[in-house]
Amino acid sequence: MTTQPSHSALRELRRHFSQPVTGAVIVGVAVVLTVVAPFGSGETMRALPRLGYWLVMIALTYAGGYGVSAYCRAALPNRFSLPLHSLVTAIANGLTIMVIVLAVNWALIDFVPSGQDTYTLPLSVFVIGAVVTLILQLVAKPSTAPVESPSIPPILSRLPMEKRGALVAISVEDHYVRIRTDKGEEMILMRLADAIKEVGQTAGLQVHRSHWVAAAAVTSTKRTGDRAILTMSHGTDIPVSRTYIPAIKEAGLLPA
Repeated sequence: MTTQPSHSALRELRRHFSQPVTGAVIVGVAVVLTVVAPFGSGETMRALPRLGYWLVMIALTYAGGYGVSAYCRAALPNRFSLPLHSLVTAIANGLTIMVIVLAVNWALIDFVPSGQDTYTLPLSVFVIGAVVTLILQLVAKPSTAPVESPSIPPILSRLPMEKRGALVAISVEDHYVRIRTDKGEEMILMRLADAIKEVGQTAGLQVHRSHWVAAAAVTSTKRTGDRAILTMSHGTDIPVSRTYIPAIKEAGLLPA
């Protein structure tokens, strides 16, 4: 159980870094920092080594920060309130970025802070990383935990913005649930029963011990003996177990 959030974070990190825009942003920021040459990097490094330095620094700190945020989303959603969740994530990100910056400086330019810098440099990096993360948590992503709304299902607040759409289905996979919308899918560490409680006003029903479906997303139903198969508007078909056949009949999803 203790490794499950890390698995979820790694999957999210791989998906995020597989997107071309992520690499483009990292390269773009590195180019800007190469030209601006902050922190005296223009005086100690030529242009090409400086570009390499900033590429490594930005890529690693970005990956570290994003990975820690993903881990916190997977590990903490049901335990902490939003402000405390954001604070814990900010502190964890600040520490992670601080370690990465010190390690990269030591490995690439053989720089180890000394004298007053021994304390001020790590502290300043930690504060910057934590504050930036906190701002992003509270402003850019105002809700990492469910927020009650009369029109938007609370379960959607657990998904990345680009995957928030009309609910299609919720399915169990190991200790996770796969939330399927008309804009994509996302794995969330929670129980099916808890996920169903967060569908809000979305009309739907449980059709199997491992599946819930939105009624409006069912495009057709096929009877197979004492069971049935639901074809969904997005994604794979959903099986209906014998126990739930009366429920889909009552909902009008099974032809007479």
